[in-house]
Amino acid sequence: MKKSILLFLLFITIPVLAQEDKNNTYIDAQIFRGNVYKHTNDIGHLITGHPDGFMLSYNWKTYGKKEWEQVYNYPDYGVSFHYLDFKNHYLGYNVALGVHYNFYFLNRHLMFRVSQGIGMTSHPYDKETNNKNNAFGTKIMDNNYFLLQYKKENIIDRIGFQAGFMLTHFSNGRFKAPNSGINTIAFNVGLNYNLNDTKEFIVDSLPPKQFYKERIKYNIAFRTGVSEGPVPGLGQRQFYHIGLYADKRIGRKSALQLGTDVFFSRYLKDYIEFSSVAFPDKPPVDPNTDYKRIGLFVGHELFINKLSIEAQVGYYVYKPFDYEIDIYQRLGAKYYIYKNIFTGVGLKTHGGRAEAIEATLGIRL
Repeated sequence: MKKSILLFLLFITIPVLAQEDKNNTYIDAQIFRGNVYKHTNDIGHLITGHPDGFMLSYNWKTYGKKEWEQVYNYPDYGVSFHYLDFKNHYLGYNVALGVHYNFYFLNRHLMFRVSQGIGMTSHPYDKETNNKNNAFGTKIMDNNYFLLQYKKENIIDRIGFQAGFMLTHFSNGRFKAPNSGINTIAFNVGLNYNLNDTKEFIVDSLPPKQFYKERIKYNIAFRTGVSEGPVPGLGQRQFYHIGLYADKRIGRKSALQLGTDVFFSRYLKDYIEFSSVAFPDKPPVDPNTDYKRIGLFVGHELFINKLSIEAQVGYYVYKPFDYEIDIYQRLGAKYYIYKNIFTGVGLKTHGGRAEAIEATLGIRL
C-alpha cells in the first residue's frame, strides 16, 4: 500500500508542481461536525457520537494560461490537512494530508472539491488491545473527501466566507484485514483569505469540438498491489489485474470505455481454502475451486490536462467462487507520463466494500 500511495502522490503532484504561475494563492480554515454513515451493520458499535474536526488548506488559482484551465472554468488546486475526532473509544481520531482540485459553478459561488491523500488513525485494530475496531486494520490508510460549498471571496478586504457539506472516507483498501472503513458526512463552515490581489481571467477562443475527435483507442492496463482476505490473519498476497479495453473520445473532457478485466487475486485462493474447512454449517466449498475471475465493464474517463479521472462499473461473467456481489466498481486517477503511456492508482470495490488499491501501468494505442 505504501508504494501505491507514493506512486499516486508522485503522479498527481507533478501537474501541480509544474504550474508556472504560483503568485496568486489563498488559504482557508474550516470546522465541521456530522455523522458516521452506517454503510454496513458491522460498524454499528463504532457509531456513538457526532464526529467533528477542522481543515486547513493552501490553494493556487488558475487564470487560463493553459487551455484546460479555461475548459474547466479556472479551477484551483492545492493541499489540505484535516483532523477528525470520531467520538468513539475504539476509533479515536484520524488525520489526513491530501491534494485537491476546486471546481466552480453558478458564477463561481458554488465550489466542488475532490481530494485524495494519506490518512492515519490513532487507534488501529489490534487483536489484543483494540479488537473492536473492525474499520481500520492498519495505522496508515487511504483518504479521499469531497466538498460542496457556497463560497464568497473578499467580503471584508481579502477575507471571505464558505460553508457547505463534506463527505470523507478512510480505509486501507483491503491492504490488511479488517477493513470496513468509515464514511463521515458533515456540515462545515469557514473563512478564506486571499494572499494576493485578484487577476483577470484570460479568455481565448477554444478549439471546436471536432478538434478532439479521435479514432477508437485500445488500452492495456496492468494493475497490481497487495491485499488480504476478509478474515484477519489469513496473510497478505500479491494480486494481478489485467484490463483490456477500447475507448472513444467524445469531446475535450470525456471518453467512453468498454472492456474486460481478468483478476488473479491470490488472497482469494487462501480464503477459498479457509472457507472449505472453517464453515461447516454452510454449503461445502471445494478447496480446489478456481480463484480467478473475469469481468466485463463500461467506463468513463475525464481528461484534466495530463491527469484524468476514471470511473468503471463491471459485471463478473466468470466467478466460480461465490464471493461478494457480481457487480464491481473502480474509481481511480491516471497520469499520462509520456504521450500514450500512463500510470495511476485506483480503488476496486463491491458497493461500499473495498477490495484492493491498484497501482497501474498502461498504454493507450
